[in-house]
Amino acid sequence: MTTVGEALIGLLEAYGVDMVFGIPGVHTIELYRGLARSRIRHVTPRHEQGAGFMADGYARASGKPGVAFVITGPGLTNTITAMAQARADSVPILVISGVNAMPTLGKGLGYLHELPDQRGMMEKVALSSRRIADAAELPGTIARAFEIFAARRPGPVHIEIPLDVMGKPAEGLRPLPKRAVAHVPGERALAEARLLVSAAKRPLILAGGGTRRAEAELKALAEKLDAPVVTTANGRGLLHGHALNVPASPSLKAVRALMAEADLVVAVGTEFGPTDYDMYGDGGFVMPKSLIRIDVDEMQLARRPAAVSILADAGAALAGLGADIGVSRQAGGALRARSARESAWQEIGPAMQEQVGAVEAIRDALPGAIIVGDSTQPVYAANLYYDHDRPGGWFNAATGYGALGFGPPAAIGAALAVPDAPVVCLSGDGGFQFTLPELGAALDAAAPVIFVVWNNRGYREIETSMLEAGVEPVGVSPVPPDFALIAQAYGLGAERLTDVAALGSALKKARSTGKPCLIEIAVE
Repeated sequence: MTTVGEALIGLLEAYGVDMVFGIPGVHTIELYRGLARSRIRHVTPRHEQGAGFMADGYARASGKPGVAFVITGPGLTNTITAMAQARADSVPILVISGVNAMPTLGKGLGYLHELPDQRGMMEKVALSSRRIADAAELPGTIARAFEIFAARRPGPVHIEIPLDVMGKPAEGLRPLPKRAVAHVPGERALAEARLLVSAAKRPLILAGGGTRRAEAELKALAEKLDAPVVTTANGRGLLHGHALNVPASPSLKAVRALMAEADLVVAVGTEFGPTDYDMYGDGGFVMPKSLIRIDVDEMQLARRPAAVSILADAGAALAGLGADIGVSRQAGGALRARSARESAWQEIGPAMQEQVGAVEAIRDALPGAIIVGDSTQPVYAANLYYDHDRPGGWFNAATGYGALGFGPPAAIGAALAVPDAPVVCLSGDGGFQFTLPELGAALDAAAPVIFVVWNNRGYREIETSMLEAGVEPVGVSPVPPDFALIAQAYGLGAERLTDVAALGSALKKARSTGKPCLIEIAVE
């Protein structure tokens, strides 16, 4: 007899799932029944939040949805933070959980892991939350989840399976035929946009996270228009080293000036979120007057209206927009971009320039690396100004939802998704302690992540903010452990540095081992 739990594994395989992240429990044993016989690899984190963050990192690096298995109640609530981060950053993750037996739901009888309304809670965070009440519902529910990932701006999806349903017979269940999802731009919108483009003398492109997999189309349009390209934090890695690239935050005055002098702005795959466009909360960001927006999500386009809104995949829309432009223009784009880069670099100041230097040392030592950041000073600095060399290879949780502890587990997920790429987790001593036990998960999974800990002995960024606000710092100096000794206790190689100049050689040494390693940088 094939059970619902076994049928679930078969359906996930049919949708190309090759890895799940989870911690088994008595409420999910039936979900695991068919796992050992499948082609799906199971990775065990040390905490369910780690499972969610690993699924997130896997999805960002691979371009495929990440999947997490968690238990009823506390397992699911532990995963909510990771789901919220995924929603903020448009990352497709599927969280499959148990839930108590159907006859007990909502009655408050005190069963193990009971919540008053588990699905109702998840509906506030997930794009969709469905319950499998009968085996026959399984194929449609799984199909619906993957349609959501493909059809619009992705994010977290939740499916719960009651304990009295997981073990029921589920013979003959097959995946539903996949429906084609069209992300082709409408001709009317394209025609209107082309009129604006043809009249523009000083065009500018804003490239957000939705453009990560459309570098060729972005480059082609930028060169045809001779338009500078400003990349948001989630768009970094696009057009590395290109004369038109401006890898600087729109929160900086220099970038805002570049935007203000443009007579047309083409915004691709960016939500205009304040953590990118008004990080300092000074209210200085002004939406462009002449704006073309390209996004795969209709709701996103409606939130910030534009002169022309194009509902489409970034690559298709960019290609369509540039299709009628024959000869490349001369709009002084390279000069405008260079001026903005130089002004932005000076604007961030010496302290942040030094911190960006640490990130550049990682990039230069390990070309093509995926750098997964947590909320720490070098990451904040690099989000303001940094040119990465791999599209989609720079991501972190320091913008948007801003969850501390994201870096270590997300880096593990990324390393497992792209095993040939160097993966570096850049975390502060405070944030690293949120998910420090995932060092053990990295070793178990043979994920060769290099964990770089920027140890300034506390929450230095928060301390600085308190002082600037005239508040006496309180609660910002938690004593860090000896990270190298902890790493060694887990069986990882570890090295402590007192000079950032030594980081490059330490990274190369760690990479040569082919194993997870830790490098601690002591910062005064």
